[in-house]
Amino acid sequence: MEGTDAEVVFETRGLAKVYDMGEVQVHALRGIDLELYRSELVVLLGASGSGKSTLVNILGGLDTATDGEVFYRDRDLTKASERELTDYRRHYVGFIFQFYNLIPSLTALENVEIVTEIASDPMDPKEALELVKMGDRADHFPSQLSGGEQQRVAIARAIAKRPAVLLCDEPTGALDSETGVIVLEALDRVNRELGTTTVIITHNVVQGDMAERIIRLKDGQITDIRRNEDKKAPRELKW
Repeated sequence: MEGTDAEVVFETRGLAKVYDMGEVQVHALRGIDLELYRSELVVLLGASGSGKSTLVNILGGLDTATDGEVFYRDRDLTKASERELTDYRRHYVGFIFQFYNLIPSLTALENVEIVTEIASDPMDPKEALELVKMGDRADHFPSQLSGGEQQRVAIARAIAKRPAVLLCDEPTGALDSETGVIVLEALDRVNRELGTTTVIITHNVVQGDMAERIIRLKDGQITDIRRNEDKKAPRELKW
């Protein structure tokens, strides 16, 4: 999408993050310059500690930068107040994590409905479950669902508010490869059918094959950005 008229959703300039750990300073990000585009699916690759989660948490308004700038469209997140960041997360961003964080006492449908009650333009919760092929399990509780099924409910919950951006931190990290592929298929379908800009963090190199672009991080820096000319369907991935 570089060099095209694609809309820039995120832009970072010289983004840096330093954590003070007592007497030690940890440089999690060191001068990240990056653009992410509307409707693209990007995979962030790197080992643990490379800065992937820190970058995504700053993009999602869960963390703030120490230095540099980050824009969501024309919104300068580096200058946003806590209240503005809360509003931004609520209306524009969907999060998916390695662990599903479903409420055990609520059914799959009720877990999704919680989000739609606070969203300004939500999907029908049943429609969100159907999109990830969980419509037939709507009345099941998390304890009655497999790990992959719980993760698909978590995806439905994240997309039910129609976020412009979906940020996924190791969404298949707790799953075996076969179940992981089913979850990646759900993310791929959401990206294609809703046009949601989707960022997937992983240390699994193979998952990069389903992305439009693969961005590699090491020691808090981007080492490589590669356009994927041979994009594969999740079902074709093997690891």
